[in-house]
This record gives sequence, structure tokens and C-alpha cells, in this order.
Amino acid sequence: MNFLMQTAAQAAENGPHFPLSATLVYVVGFISAATIGSIAWYNSKRPVGWEDKERPNIVPEVQKEETPGIGEPKKS
Repeated sequence: MNFLMQTAAQAAENGPHFPLSATLVYVVGFISAATIGSIAWYNSKRPVGWEDKERPNIVPEVQKEETPGIGEPKKS
């Protein structure tokens, strides 16, 4: 028990051991995953009960291709 209290006191003196950059990577990764997932969900087939709901204006519409990634790139 005494060992645990000494370790906790040392950690409090030395500051946090987890780098800020790693925390930022987790936060930015979560936000980007939630954003990409929301765009994919809104552009997919609607689940039961959501068929008549409108797509929010902020979500872009993604056009489907018959053979994505195969052949020559299409010029817009």
C-alpha cells in the first residue's frame, strides 16, 4: 500500500506521463471518424423508419459508380 502511495505522489510531482500530442491524435481521429461515418450513413440506404428523412445541407451527396476504381479516371 505504501508503495502505491509513493508512486502516486511521484506521478503528481512529475506531471502527466501521457503526451499531449497523443491526446490530440485521438481527439482529431475520433472527430474525423465520426464525420466520415456520418457522411457515409446519410448517403447509404436509410434504415427502417428513416426512409422519409431529409439529408442535412452540410452532408455532401456522393455519386455511386458502377465499377469504382476500375478503368480510366472520369474527367469532370
